[in-house]
Amino acid sequence: MTQFADPTAEQPPAPHSDNSHRSGAIASLWDRQLEHYPSTPRRYTYLAVTVLATIVLYYELYVQGAVSTKIMADFGMSFTTLVMILVIGNLLGAFASLGAGLADRWGRANLVVWGLLVTALLVLFALPLAPNTAWYGFFVALLSIVEGAILVATPALIRDFSPQVGRASAMAFWTMGPVLGSLLVTVISSNTLDSHPDWRFQFHVCGIIGLIVAVIAIATLRELSPGLRDQLMVSLRERTLVEARARGLDIEAANKGQWKQMMRPDIVGPAIGVSLFLLLYYIFVAFLVVYFATTFGYSEAKANALGNWYWLANVIALIVGGVLSDKLRVRKPFMLVGGVVSIIGTIVFGMLTTHPDTSYYTFAGVIVVISGGAGVAYCAWMASFTETVEHHNPAATATGLAVWGWIIRLVVAGSYLALPFVVPATSTLVDHGNKVAAIVEQYPEQIATAQAVDPATLTALADNPQDAQAGNAAVTQLMKAGLASDPQQAVGRLQQLSTQPIPAADQKYLAAHAADVQQAQKDNPHQWQRWWWVCVICQIIFIPLAMLTVGRWLPGRARKDAEEHEAMIEREIAALHAEKA
Repeated sequence: MTQFADPTAEQPPAPHSDNSHRSGAIASLWDRQLEHYPSTPRRYTYLAVTVLATIVLYYELYVQGAVSTKIMADFGMSFTTLVMILVIGNLLGAFASLGAGLADRWGRANLVVWGLLVTALLVLFALPLAPNTAWYGFFVALLSIVEGAILVATPALIRDFSPQVGRASAMAFWTMGPVLGSLLVTVISSNTLDSHPDWRFQFHVCGIIGLIVAVIAIATLRELSPGLRDQLMVSLRERTLVEARARGLDIEAANKGQWKQMMRPDIVGPAIGVSLFLLLYYIFVAFLVVYFATTFGYSEAKANALGNWYWLANVIALIVGGVLSDKLRVRKPFMLVGGVVSIIGTIVFGMLTTHPDTSYYTFAGVIVVISGGAGVAYCAWMASFTETVEHHNPAATATGLAVWGWIIRLVVAGSYLALPFVVPATSTLVDHGNKVAAIVEQYPEQIATAQAVDPATLTALADNPQDAQAGNAAVTQLMKAGLASDPQQAVGRLQQLSTQPIPAADQKYLAAHAADVQQAQKDNPHQWQRWWWVCVICQIIFIPLAMLTVGRWLPGRARKDAEEHEAMIEREIAALHAEKA
């Protein structure tokens, strides 16, 4: 009987000239397809590079969140303007995700490697050199477009190199991309902002790291040929069958009608559900610093340090959840349990919003609960979603992921658009709170005096400092307010107000915004609490929609399915050997 050669074995290189070697090296920069399924070490290398690329991509995308208040101050940008920049970026990214569905025909690796190079250059040079808000917004839009495409290509590569038996673990590592990207943002910023307060420093560090990873990806990343990747692969034992089938696979037929095949309730519904579920995560990514700064007075470094708890807990939960899901061969119980845990944590987090005395470590503990539940639910969802796509057409993996990427970006854009209307107090505090606070800090005595004395009395004294009646009224009001213990001290405060007055421009600014800022400080916690209740509702909606995906509930039934599939594979391998005999 003929023995099959190991398709993963390395073949000796054919003789070639120096010229052919050079032309081959150049061609390999674009032609990245593998005609044989890679050996385990090489497969792990491609998976690792894909995860590394995802980490850096999300680091580049999220870095502005760590220094958003500094960016707004530097450009004189309002909070609403920053939000609109994010809205436009996500809308463009949504349609870039749809376009990346063509990766099923054009390939995935090139989207990743060259996209990484573009994003690195944007972060390292374009964004820090932006002269004004308009140019900054334009470069953010470009960054979002590239990110939207890579959002589809990277999980498609992870799916290609990970059979279903280990899919949840593989997707857990892919999901660590945005999580570790967020962690990089908070770790680096919380440890460098004090010594490097210029926001551009964070972009320079990020861009340099991005360039290094782009070079690594260009040199190493490869992808399966369409014939190999367009098949369902449950375990690595099927490598021989997959290669044999690939020779007779009609690629053109497999690629027909993909969009129609993916517009199904069990594809669109779960994509909507997980997009709503991640609403809290995306608000944390973009506005964690803003939330804790305006509601609890945290510094940027302290707020970013608090974010570290979320990302670290999420990483651990992703790994544990993915391994257990693969071991038990079920997804839905993990989506349910993880979702419920995250919902409970979010409810507690929302309740704490109106308790200003809440400690840092109380927040950290609640955030760990939210993050842990979300990590368990999300890695199982990613595995189940890609398996659902394969159930309809393995050749339409990128198309199915494009539908998901499109929906998630539309949901994020919609949520960012709604945020200023749900939490208008934050806009007031970000736009005017710092300047009002700076004026109050510079002229605390004069402002206190002016607030204690009624405006009519102050006007009378300004017109005639010798007005005894106005002077006596002012002294009485200052003593009644507790700002002076005797008439002499009260007179001293009035003299200070006249000899060291608040500049006219600052007085005008206070008159225009001080009352609004004071009211916003009262309203802000309650408005944010309302937003967190919206996030709770979105997480609840996730659970029934996630259950539309394929997969068993009971591990015993799942194991039986696996045994039946293994028996089928044994029969096909035996038949293949018989044909070659």
